Amino acid sequence: MARIAGVDIPKNKRGVIALTYIFGVGRTRAQDILKKAGVSEDKKVTEWNDDEIGAIREAVSFFKIEGELRSEIQLNIKRLMDIGCYRGIRHRAGLPLRGQRTKNNSRTRKGKRKTVANKKKATK
Repeated sequence: MARIAGVDIPKNKRGVIALTYIFGVGRTRAQDILKKAGVSEDKKVTEWNDDEIGAIREAVSFFKIEGELRSEIQLNIKRLMDIGCYRGIRHRAGLPLRGQRTKNNSRTRKGKRKTVANKKKATK
């Protein structure tokens, strides 16, 4: 099992797919990395030799991935919350940010339903 950027890459998959296990690397970026490293996209991870793994590590180092990317995203969200913009307020309240309706859906952001009891009618 190859270890790239602190992530164990599955060895039985093709290189393009295996690299997507790294946070911040999708299919397109994985293709770019393999092209820079000079490794075939169809080659499985088990077929990579040490030189190819080294070249892939070198190519990956140019991109912001894993911990560095996660911390940047968190800092961006914190900045939005600190300046008090609309998106920051929605982050703070745990509501959807991008204009979705919240009456019926958005359970992922809002969490499990909290039932509110009805007011009881006054008896005469």
